[in-house]
Amino acid sequence: MYDFIIVGAGSAGCVLANRLSSNSSKKILLIEAGPEDKSALIHVPIGLAALSRSKKLNWQFDTEAQPELNKRNLFWPRGKTSGGSSSINAMVYVRGHKDDYDAWAKLGNKGWSFKDVLPYFKKSETNHTITNDSLHGNSGPLSVDNLRTVNPLSDIFVNAAKEIGYKENKDFNGKNQEGVGRYQVTQKGGQRCSSAKAYLTPVLSRPNLDIISEAHVTRVLFDGKKATGVEYSKNNGLHSVKITETGEVILSGGAINSPQLLLLSGIGSADELSRHNIPLIKELNGVGKNLQDHLDITILHAGDTMDPIAVTPVGVAKGAFAVVDYMKNKKGFLTSNVAESGGFVKSDKNQKRPNIQFHFLPTLLKDHGRQLMFGYGYTLHICDLRPKSRGFVGLKSSNPLDAPLIQPGYLTEDEDWVNIVNGYKIGRKILNAKAFSPYGRGELIPGSVVETDDQIKEDIRKRAESIYHPVGTCKMGDDGMAVVDDQLKVHGVRNLRVVDASIMPLLVAGNTNAPSMMIAEKAADMILNA
Repeated sequence: MYDFIIVGAGSAGCVLANRLSSNSSKKILLIEAGPEDKSALIHVPIGLAALSRSKKLNWQFDTEAQPELNKRNLFWPRGKTSGGSSSINAMVYVRGHKDDYDAWAKLGNKGWSFKDVLPYFKKSETNHTITNDSLHGNSGPLSVDNLRTVNPLSDIFVNAAKEIGYKENKDFNGKNQEGVGRYQVTQKGGQRCSSAKAYLTPVLSRPNLDIISEAHVTRVLFDGKKATGVEYSKNNGLHSVKITETGEVILSGGAINSPQLLLLSGIGSADELSRHNIPLIKELNGVGKNLQDHLDITILHAGDTMDPIAVTPVGVAKGAFAVVDYMKNKKGFLTSNVAESGGFVKSDKNQKRPNIQFHFLPTLLKDHGRQLMFGYGYTLHICDLRPKSRGFVGLKSSNPLDAPLIQPGYLTEDEDWVNIVNGYKIGRKILNAKAFSPYGRGELIPGSVVETDDQIKEDIRKRAESIYHPVGTCKMGDDGMAVVDDQLKVHGVRNLRVVDASIMPLLVAGNTNAPSMMIAEKAADMILNA
């Protein structure tokens, strides 16, 4: 019998395991579908380039065919190991815009304004380079630092953007988000600092914390409308585990797995559950709905320099020296998160705050890194930060081990088309600035065949992909489509919460890893002080 069963040892789940087990009178169980985070690909930062191809550490989801994207099925990598997606992501530490959280509060979610959540961002963070700052923490578990080694081209990107009128920003989590600069990363001593490394590893010896890895939770167990435990599959067998009378089951599987598990457990649309012969526990039509994600388009330039990280004979030779440098000093390009610089800009003068994000990569990247590209070059990622389009997560079958149905509904709103096309043009302008002229040999993809707005739209239809920020499928609120309240308790049932990115009613304007950890910090505080 456990006081808390946490489903998913990802960005949020590891935080919960740490904070809840700090109360020695409570017994905690953490269940993770993937293996422990022992792979060197996780801990050596450049290893992220290979993690998209790992079937062991990555759920490797695919979406349904996207009507606005030439009916393509998009690849959605998600972490399947201790640390979840924080163990396979690009380690960019971005919180979003303060107005994002104020908007959550305005929707009726008391206690979720930026003023309310800032203490939890600070509680989480140890920033090694920004100190004595009212917006940053210096004593939290999560290590945030500058990159130890930066490719020269990453700073050329910043100079090129400044050349055409954008300001440099030394801290995207400071008073102003707008501008261009280097990203800070979740690293410590040149190694990845995932939520598992930050929160879970230091407390593995706690006697009141049990962890079961490589165990796939198949459903939440109920007595009437009261959660009593979970059932999970491990070693081809089904097992169940229970909570105490006053205990809780906490879902932290993320924006895909948490709504899928709710549906499999009988919580969701009655029509959908009926289609799959799943007994209804509680009708909540919002489960799986409100899916939001950042759609991303890239522009690739051929390089006229050997500076990029590249698959070439010289690049391979550099790699051999880099391994030695990394082993001795934890420096060199093996410490790179690849997305070293970037920024936040407005797609047009009518925008009140930035709505386009750039990630600049001093390398050629295609198809999420699953296709190797030979030669020297660099890539700019351009994403629309505040999409109006909405999708959903549903069930393909009642088999808990089957992948869920993922329908993002990209670009179904005209405003999203306008913003991403404008962002595309701005990105192109930066890459064509004089600062890049000594380093490039021109646009490789899409190339000069794409010029007009219609041609840009067609290129987006052919090549746009997710940049891995799905949220919103168990949204927080008190309206008819809300799944959890502002305490993250699932409406209409007892002893069940959801704590992860799925509770975001609106997508934040930035990367979602830091906000997911903040959500868990705040949730743990609410639970322990209830």
